[in-house]
Amino acid sequence: MSDIRENMDKALESLKHNFAKVRTGRANANVLSDITVDYYGVATPITQVAAVKVPEAHMLVIEPWDKALVNAIVKAVTASDLGITPNSDGIVVRLPFPAPTEERRRELVKECRELAEHAKIAIRNTRRDANNKLERDEELTEDEVRREQAKVQKATDEYVSKVDEMLKAKEAEVMEI
Repeated sequence: MSDIRENMDKALESLKHNFAKVRTGRANANVLSDITVDYYGVATPITQVAAVKVPEAHMLVIEPWDKALVNAIVKAVTASDLGITPNSDGIVVRLPFPAPTEERRRELVKECRELAEHAKIAIRNTRRDANNKLERDEELTEDEVRREQAKVQKATDEYVSKVDEMLKAKEAEVMEI
């Protein structure tokens, strides 16, 4: 059971990480976590070569430790799928986050629902693997197998409801103006 819960916890952590990347109109440094910059020939995440600050709700400021990286950061952000046009003054890069339109917020909710569904699939796959393992275990009687499968199902239901709660909270955050 501990392995099952551990795998289901990983699915929740992955969902939490993916939800953090969804842009809600508020500036969030997590949107930069997957963007890399060419740092002397090595693809390096922006967060490792610069300080990322949130001076106000709709603005991110990226201050590279090596000023030669400013143009590379601008190119990387422009090439990413963030949909944000960076502003640079040669020292720092500013990312203004405009409030998303109603249509864009609906697209973001749809994206969040897909992420939640992937987490539910991962949880159900864990349940399937556990049930298959229980059925193959020759030391257990049929009654014991059914009891253990009921425990696995109870854990699955619990984690699926946690995913639903997380999705509901994220949807409310995205639809907030």
